[in-house]
Amino acid sequence: MRRVFILIITIITLCSCADEQVVVGIAWRESLNGSSYLGTYKAIEAIGAKPILLGQVCSTDLTYTDGQIDSRHIDENDILLTDDAAKVKTYTHRHSNAAEVMKGIDAVVFTGGEDISPTLFKEVKEWHGIEAEKDYNPTRDVSDYVLLSYCIDNDIPTLCICRGAQMLGVVSGAELIQDIPTYYAEQGITYDYSHRCNKADSLAKKDYVSHAAVTTRKNSIYYQIVQTDTLAGCPSWHHQAISDLSHTEAVATAVTTSQGVEIVEALERSDKRFVLGVQFHPEIVMVKREQNASNLDDYMDYTTTLSLFEALARATQQ
Repeated sequence: MRRVFILIITIITLCSCADEQVVVGIAWRESLNGSSYLGTYKAIEAIGAKPILLGQVCSTDLTYTDGQIDSRHIDENDILLTDDAAKVKTYTHRHSNAAEVMKGIDAVVFTGGEDISPTLFKEVKEWHGIEAEKDYNPTRDVSDYVLLSYCIDNDIPTLCICRGAQMLGVVSGAELIQDIPTYYAEQGITYDYSHRCNKADSLAKKDYVSHAAVTTRKNSIYYQIVQTDTLAGCPSWHHQAISDLSHTEAVATAVTTSQGVEIVEALERSDKRFVLGVQFHPEIVMVKREQNASNLDDYMDYTTTLSLFEALARATQQ
């Protein structure tokens, strides 16, 4: 009830004056037809804020052709070359147009999408080698990495979803588990596909799975928002995950545990006013709700979904 009351008050406040409407940028992406983008846009609108698709952030250390990173910077798997990734990690937004892209923007949401080039990890890794899972977008990698670095350095309220949460981990110094089924197998455990359906199973339903996220840190932005020890109905679709955060600038605030293996479900930067990442997809509830989907009740409720975006907007007033 308290969360509903706060949500109503915030929406009234955000809508009370158009001139003071919070402007929330959605980090640049090429495809605007995906459910992650559409759900994010609708959630921002629903809290009374103004959603804007941000322009692409480019690194001046790289060459671009027709808006895409030139092939000289990319390997045969569409992964950013190690030397070029090193430049991006070293100079981040200082060698970019991030400040220009962010003019007039109060907060940013990073949405789901492709896997992240492992050359951007603090400790560079080889790619996972699974052809069926090869899905990289180095142009977006650079745009997201540089923009997120800018948001963190300038203490801009930021919500990072799925790939965005993984990018928050990477920018903060973490590595990624590049394939969860492989990670389980390396520990002698058969994966139960609790984070995404088995794409190789022709009978598996190609939809977001639903699982619970268990809070691990109550003194956190995440807990202040969800106000529960166990958040049920988290929509999930990912085969990669954030690895150990113990030697990074981020902290884990929620996890899932399946067959004794923990996967980070939420993380944040405690040194900033609001930089939060969630591995799950709250925005999908907006799409499911509009579709009146038969499995809508499998996922978190509408109020919980909006509470994450509402907290982002509220942070801009702090």
